[in-house]
Amino acid sequence: MIRSLTIQVLVFLAIYQLLSWFKASDMLATNSDMNGYDFTLTTTTGESASLTAKRKTIVYFFAPWCSVCHASIENLQAIYQKNGEIDVIAIGLDYLNTEEIDDFVASHQLTFPVAYGSEAVKKAYKVYGYPSYYILDQNNVITAKSIGYSSEIGLYLNSL
Repeated sequence: MIRSLTIQVLVFLAIYQLLSWFKASDMLATNSDMNGYDFTLTTTTGESASLTAKRKTIVYFFAPWCSVCHASIENLQAIYQKNGEIDVIAIGLDYLNTEEIDDFVASHQLTFPVAYGSEAVKKAYKVYGYPSYYILDQNNVITAKSIGYSSEIGLYLNSL
């Protein structure tokens, strides 16, 4: 019984990893230098935010209508609150008006910077689905990437 369950769990994990890899294959490559992609965006608080990382940074792309984004954004908030050595910025894309992004931020009580994205940012970062995220190191190089739901522990482990 335990052996059968272990085999099923291992098969499930293998399939999950394969699907995750396939979904992320169209994203920018790990080890990509993002220094040529210096976008400065306006946040929901009216401040400017640069997408150039000066230390470990999670750059999280979401759409306000995305149900998976609503489910996973709490995990990003937890990472931000618990890990002062990791910067977090979320970028809203595919919205009709800024109020959609503002409502998303308010409904989840987000305390990290959330910026209004653009088609240029979406294209430059090869965002094809939501949520998508990249983890950048202090040299602004991609060290990890993912698309779809990410748990708090998954986000944290990818950011190590």
